[in-house]
Amino acid sequence: MTTLTPAAAAERTGVSLDTLRYYEREGLIGPVRRSAGGHREYTEDDVFWIGLVTCFREAGLGIADLRQFVAVLRAEHTPQERVAFLRERRGALEERVAALRKAIRVLDEKIAYYG
Repeated sequence: MTTLTPAAAAERTGVSLDTLRYYEREGLIGPVRRSAGGHREYTEDDVFWIGLVTCFREAGLGIADLRQFVAVLRAEHTPQERVAFLRERRGALEERVAALRKAIRVLDEKIAYYG
């Protein structure tokens, strides 16, 4: 199995080393493997989870939502429960997108007015 050092995992995922450690502390990724010397070794599965968590963070989900998301996906939940959770979050993101589109329209109007 191929593993990555923390620096390589950070570079590959585009997050900082501090962020990797934070995600691990919060239980959003991992548990991360350790070498015989105690150094973190990131697997492809870890890289996938880091990417998923980062995507959702960038979309505006908070740490509490992410903890719940990880718990739902990792725990013994039915597929229907997982889908319901994901649909709820998707709905919230759609609402945010609509609010952002409205704000962009208002800004465009002001730009046109003052421009």
